[in-house]
Amino acid sequence: MELLHQGDILKIEKIKHPVLVVSKNFFNTSGEIIGCPVIYNSKPGPLHIWISTENTEGYIHCEKLGLLDLSIRGHKKIDRLSISEMMIISDAIQGIFEYI
Repeated sequence: MELLHQGDILKIEKIKHPVLVVSKNFFNTSGEIIGCPVIYNSKPGPLHIWISTENTEGYIHCEKLGLLDLSIRGHKKIDRLSISEMMIISDAIQGIFEYI
């Protein structure tokens, strides 16, 4: 199985929207990832981060984190985000869990 990296954007079998891999590379070696959907027809907000790449455009829904077992689902890498874009998304996700 191909190693997936933080920042990869995937099309996953039986999931409507593309998924951004937000988990770190060492976690992804398990065959599972933590991802957030990329939804084109959505509204901006503090947890909805707009991205536009060559093959993918939409809002990352940072509050919709999900654990996905890719060892049992077909998937294909369709794009990748830059480290600077991943930093913005990671900061938004971290903000969900910070203390007051």
